[in-house]
Amino acid sequence: MDYERLVHDLWQDIDNQAWHKLSKYFAPNAVISWPNTEECFTVDEFVLVNSKYPGSWQISIKKLITAGATVISVTKHTQKDSSTSYHAVSFFEFEGDKIKVLDEYWGNDDEPPQWRIDIRLGTYSSSNGHE
Repeated sequence: MDYERLVHDLWQDIDNQAWHKLSKYFAPNAVISWPNTEECFTVDEFVLVNSKYPGSWQISIKKLITAGATVISVTKHTQKDSSTSYHAVSFFEFEGDKIKVLDEYWGNDDEPPQWRIDIRLGTYSSSNGHE
């Protein structure tokens, strides 16, 4: 089974806002969790929350890693007006050809805290071109 292809196709359908296609990737009793906000969704709720999310987004896949029946993706989500962007690390656990568990960790793309800029710790591009 090409789990990476399934995850790639799922992200492509989300990028295309093809909400009617999302359920086909998941087992009927799949559990989707966003630990950052302590939310847990059924498949139908996951489709709804994505379809209702404000704004129009562009998604790019930065990395896909497969380990057995698990795929880890790193994606960048940019609002099409470029006002906001996020990175997500998602852990997809498959059972057969369907996603059984999805845990997603979201983080805002933002400037480093001023204290790190002040002491010149690490490198930073003020163009906000974080990847």
